[in-house]
Formats: sequence, structure tokens, C-alpha cells
Amino acid sequence: MKLNFYKYHGTGNDFIIVDNRMASFPKNDANLINKLCHRRFGIGADGLILLEKPVNEQEDFKMVYYNSDGNQSSMCGNGGRCLVAFAKFLKVFENEAVFSAIDGQHKGIVKDGLVSLKMKDISAENLNEKELFLDSGSPHHILFSEEVEDIDVKKEGAKIRYSDKYESDGGTNVDFVRQTGEDSFLVRTYERGVEDETYSCGTGVTAVALAVHAIGKTLAKTVHLETPGGKLTVSFKNEEKNYKDIWLTGPTEQVFKGEMEC
Repeated sequence: MKLNFYKYHGTGNDFIIVDNRMASFPKNDANLINKLCHRRFGIGADGLILLEKPVNEQEDFKMVYYNSDGNQSSMCGNGGRCLVAFAKFLKVFENEAVFSAIDGQHKGIVKDGLVSLKMKDISAENLNEKELFLDSGSPHHILFSEEVEDIDVKKEGAKIRYSDKYESDGGTNVDFVRQTGEDSFLVRTYERGVEDETYSCGTGVTAVALAVHAIGKTLAKTVHLETPGGKLTVSFKNEEKNYKDIWLTGPTEQVFKGEMEC
């Protein structure tokens, strides 16, 4: 099989993207996806994304996302932003994209070199500072530390990801956080399915932004998040601890396109 692909990244979170509107990609071949994402024996990426035909005529396309282990995964925020940029590149939409993903419908906008993705509504009713967990399309366990830069994210993240607490739910992503200003936070993320630290995680910074607001660490409704791969913002509206109109915004880049025999 000859595979035509594009490589994108959103603040260092990188993806192989394939136009699969003709339904030619062998999407059930986890070994192939794992090989394509391998950084020594394949193209190299945190995940692979298929752009597919929309579910209904009100939408522009469908997003299907796989982690680098080859398995279909929960929502990926930076992946969604990169797919919006790719769809804009293909002229699939003109102004605002509407598309479906595994966690429901999303909107996307490309403006002034940035890509914004509207995330699902989220409730933070049960949050407290000792028990910070939010599902922002993907599950996230959040920990605060003044030594975020020095943490062995792969080692410490894996302990929580594989802990008994999350075993029955298939594990969790883990975010290590330090506040750097009134509305700014440093975030490093261990991602399940990648089983390592990634340079950035869109659902992770979204979970962090809402969590820090819900527990009163910031009053801002636009939160600035710095990751190893770059800067993202999360803006939102809320009624108490119920959050809506959540937008994840940041840069994306098409790194290269290629062709590979599989």
C-alpha cells in the first residue's frame, strides 16, 4: 500500500495526518499505525489522525485519532487543532469548521496564524485541591509541584497512570503543574498511549485551566499555559463550576508531506 501523509505539530505535539475520505486506510491495523508513529522505524509521531467524510451534512469532516501505540484513543486537543489546520489547507471549509470526534461535535477556527478548537462542556463540581481529576475529552489527573522542571515525568506519570485507582478505566493522563503568574501556569504531561512525556497536550492544558479556576488559583477566564513545546491559551465561560464555550488556542505547523510504502 502506498500511503500519502502529512506531518503536523501543535506546540510540539506531533501527528501523522491522512486524508481518508476515500476510506482506503487500514484503520484496524494497530501494528501498522504503531510502526508509522515509531520514531526509529517509521515516520515518527505522538499519534495518527484520519480526516474522514462527515457523519452528517451539517458537519465538514470527521476526526479519527490513534495514539502512537496503534489504538484508537479519546479526544486529542492539539490533534484536533492540527486537523482543523489540515482541513483548511485542503479547503474543506471556508470560515468555521464543524466536525465530529470521539467525544462529540467540535468547532474550529483558523485566524491570524492560530487555530482555536471548541472543546466539550465540562463540570468541575467534584474538584478539590487534594483530588484533582477532570475529563476534558480525555482523562487527566493533575498534580501541583514547585519543582515541575525537575520531575521525571515518564517515571512519576507512569506510577499514577498504572495505579489501581485508574486501572478499571484504562489508566489516565497525568499533568504536573506550577503557577507562574496570576493567570499563567507551566504544564508538563505524561500521556497514556504514548507512555511518555509529550511536548504539549491540548486536553491536558484545558483540564488544568478549568481546574485552577475551579479551585480558586486564578480568577481569569483566559488562562495562559506554557508547555515544553510552546504556549497555549484556554478561554471559557462558567456558571459556578460548570464550564462552557471552552476554546483551546495556539499555533500549528505543517512540517512536511510524504509518501511511504506500507
